Amino acid sequence: MPTLSLTNLIGGTLFGAFGFVAFTYGKRMGNWTPMLCGIGLMLLPLFVEDLPLLVISALLGAVAIVFRNG
Repeated sequence: MPTLSLTNLIGGTLFGAFGFVAFTYGKRMGNWTPMLCGIGLMLLPLFVEDLPLLVISALLGAVAIVFRNG
């Protein structure tokens, strides 16, 4: 279970919100890549406690969405 520090809460909320937007976008467009990356970004803060690892993983997921659809 992740620790409840302020930085983890802000990072989890930020990347969870971006994941929700990516999931909704992928669902409306019928594209699987943003949907799966969005689910991953929403669930990632639940399993990753280390903030630098969370930020790097979430940025890789966001880059995958951008370059896969671009």
